[in-house]
Order: sequence, then C-alpha cells, then structure tokens
Amino acid sequence: MSLRLVVIGLLLTTAVAFGLIAYQITHRPNGPRLVAQAPVTEPLTISYLVAARAVPPGTLVRPEDFTQKTIPSAAVPPGAVVDTPEARAQLRGALIRRYVEPGMPLLQADMLRPRERGFLAAVLAPGMRAVSIGVDPVSGVAGLIWPGDRVDVILTQEFGQPGGRAARLVTSEAVLTNMQVIAVDQDIAQGTPVAGTSAGHLAGTITIQATADQAEKVAVAMQLGHLSFAVRSGDDLPPGGDVRTSMTGTDVSPELARASAAAAGTRVQVIEGGARAEVTFR
Repeated sequence: MSLRLVVIGLLLTTAVAFGLIAYQITHRPNGPRLVAQAPVTEPLTISYLVAARAVPPGTLVRPEDFTQKTIPSAAVPPGAVVDTPEARAQLRGALIRRYVEPGMPLLQADMLRPRERGFLAAVLAPGMRAVSIGVDPVSGVAGLIWPGDRVDVILTQEFGQPGGRAARLVTSEAVLTNMQVIAVDQDIAQGTPVAGTSAGHLAGTITIQATADQAEKVAVAMQLGHLSFAVRSGDDLPPGGDVRTSMTGTDVSPELARASAAAAGTRVQVIEGGARAEVTFR
C-alpha cells in the first residue's frame, strides 16, 4: 500500500470521527431547559381622596371629612382628587356642591375652592351675611380656626367705677353662639400661606356667617370691647343664635368679690318723716 493511500485513509477516518462528534452535539436528546422569564411587575397604584362620611351639599370640607383609597392607577375615577399634601391643603375649606356618600370619590367638579369666583356667595345661606372680625394670636385661637369650624363670639369689656381697682367691673359674655366660620383671611382660606410669608402665618381676620341682626350686633360689639372666639366641639352643634351667658370679675375671683364688697360697704336706708336717704357704713 502506498503512502498516499495511507494518508487518504487517515484523513477520511478523521473526517468521519469529527462528523460523528458534530452530529451528537447537534442532536442531543431533549432535556430540561432553563428559560429566562421577564420580571413580573406589579401594576402601578395611586391614592385618591374619598369621603370618610356622608358630606351634604354646602359643606365646607374639613380634614376629617375625607380619607384616602389606593387602587391600580388605571382604575382611578376620572376627575378624582389624587392624594398629595398640596391637594389636601387646597381642599381645606372648599365647598361641596353635591351630596357625597361615604367611600365615594371627591371630584374636582364637585368642589368650589376659596378665592374662586362665586365662592362666598355660594357658601352663604339665603338671607345670610358675611361678617369679618379682626383677631390676634390669642383671640383667634392661635391660628387654629379653619373654615367650617363652629365658634362662639365672646365680648369682653371693662366698666370704670368709683372706688379704685377693687371696684372696677370686667365682664365677658357670649354675644353669638355656634356661628359657622366661612373664611380665614383671604389668602390662607385654602390652608396655604400667603406668598412671601412663613408657613406659621397667623390669621388677621375671621369671617362668619350671620343674619342681618347678628351682623349689626357684631358691629356694635366691636365698638364696646374686645372680641374673641371659642371653638366648639364638632359634636356640640345646637342651633346657632343669641343664647347669652355672662361672667364678671367677681365670678372669677373670690378675692375680687370680697374686695368689692368691702369697698362698697353696708348701705342703710334712713327714713326721717317723709324724707328718705341712704347711708353707707365702711
């Protein structure tokens, strides 16, 4: 056998061997395969505001009137108010136009916000008036009064009397009770501070809803003495009006009462014939 035939045979044998190896590699029996799966993404959710309780039309919204509900973003009702700090601030004191049942969404179209055109006229009940009263940090309850709150209006005044300090008369009386607050200043009625001021800006005026007679009473009371507010509990809501309570310095301070009595002395009426006279013994 020639050398050429030997070389050709070796080449053929090598080719067949490589062919068998390639066949086995490409025709392996089916086995378990690892398949890369796309990561499962949770549907995006979003929180929006719903009524926490029944809210009748004409209500001035307070924080306890609404809560949040979280659902997939694709299911949020059109026009719903998305729950953000800015949205909550703008809702405070807004007027509800229609009845909202508990759990129903608060819609943008169903609310009229402070400073929007027609807000004050929409808030006022037929025949009612808006009356603004100037306040300071004390008389305004440290800036914690908000539209929708119910308040008593208290008048404090002092009467000078002969006899010095012990004889002075300081009185305090509720001239109006259970009055609805409809605005606090103009710029922070929505719960946002006035531009250029700090977040701790305190109100300068509080506006309440009153009848025509009550409005005149407030105007007179502002000239008589100092007006301040007392916020009522949300569960203490008898009909508002002119129920009066009064308090004097002697009711508050027993020491002042004793001093006043001592200063006043004892009065005795003396009758002599047809003449009458009063004598004071000190």
